Amino acid sequence: MSRVYNFSAGPAVLPEEVLKEAAAEMLDYNGTGMSVMEMSHRSKAFEEIIKTAEQDIRDLMNIPDNYKVLFLQGGASQQFAMIPMNLMKNKVADYIVTGQWAKKAWQEASKYGKANKIASSEDETFSYIPDCSDLPISEDADYVYICENNTIYGTKFKTLPNTKGKTLVADVSSCFLSEPVDVSKYGIIYGGVQKNVGPAGMVIVIIREDLITDDVLEGTPTMLKYKTHADAGSLYNTPPAYNIYICGKVFKWLKKMGGLEKMKELNEKKAKVLYDFLDESKLFKGTVRKEDRSLMNVPFVTGDADLDAKFVKEAKEAGFENLKGHRTVGGMRASIYNAMPIEGVEKLVEFMKKFEKENM
Repeated sequence: MSRVYNFSAGPAVLPEEVLKEAAAEMLDYNGTGMSVMEMSHRSKAFEEIIKTAEQDIRDLMNIPDNYKVLFLQGGASQQFAMIPMNLMKNKVADYIVTGQWAKKAWQEASKYGKANKIASSEDETFSYIPDCSDLPISEDADYVYICENNTIYGTKFKTLPNTKGKTLVADVSSCFLSEPVDVSKYGIIYGGVQKNVGPAGMVIVIIREDLITDDVLEGTPTMLKYKTHADAGSLYNTPPAYNIYICGKVFKWLKKMGGLEKMKELNEKKAKVLYDFLDESKLFKGTVRKEDRSLMNVPFVTGDADLDAKFVKEAKEAGFENLKGHRTVGGMRASIYNAMPIEGVEKLVEFMKKFEKENM
């Protein structure tokens, strides 16, 4: 069985090289005579794995020294509660709602204080990013929250919002490590790793040290305090050890590929192949305002639900997996993360051209 082109939004395609390495080490990691899956998280071997992984992501993202890197369980969705629990000192936060996940985060924060929706693109099915240059930021807001790349809707903030001096918190799950980023512009930048970095089950939180305190909302569980994990170097309890190991391998792969500048170049090239075709196609069309298009997630439709279904079915038969769009957008979505090779996108476009000829 040969490998398919996997366009899933997450869990998603991982670099083949990384999977082969992990396979080779499955029974015996580095002469320990055991798998990383079986290894004590307090062992020398694992200590080396977690330290190296942290150093490599610091190198890749140029993370300043006054930021902690936390490897946590619970995925990005657990952060929807963890953020207000730790940061809502005044019980006020401003949310920019540009998709399903930002909306869920806003709803969750509303349980802990006043979560203001200060901008939204829901009026046009989240197909654009609102102008965030001069928003009604609340004077007593503890932070301003965004989801930087919207997996479902295929939009991306190209310019960060003007938070008027307030702390910016960003969910970058689906654009994590896809391009260079200035970490110092954020108070917290976090992402579930299952889209662009590793296997499902972990979130990486990069947090400025002044935001890590004991001064959290009353009733916050010990496990949901950033300080608990920061003080213990992500080893307060048994961490998602195998995830950290695989992510560490992906970081090494990214370094070998030339780092995030190089990834951005490759990702722009890949996305251009697909967007250029969508812009000239008579049958398919992209659903996102051009200037807000994501490099990672590309939704498109034919305008006919039956034809969309036919396309997804025939694409699957041709070796293109997971192209069905999210139910709120319909149609198709191709997620073209770092590990998707450019030939996967080129072959998809070839297939789309053929389908268009046969169905027009």
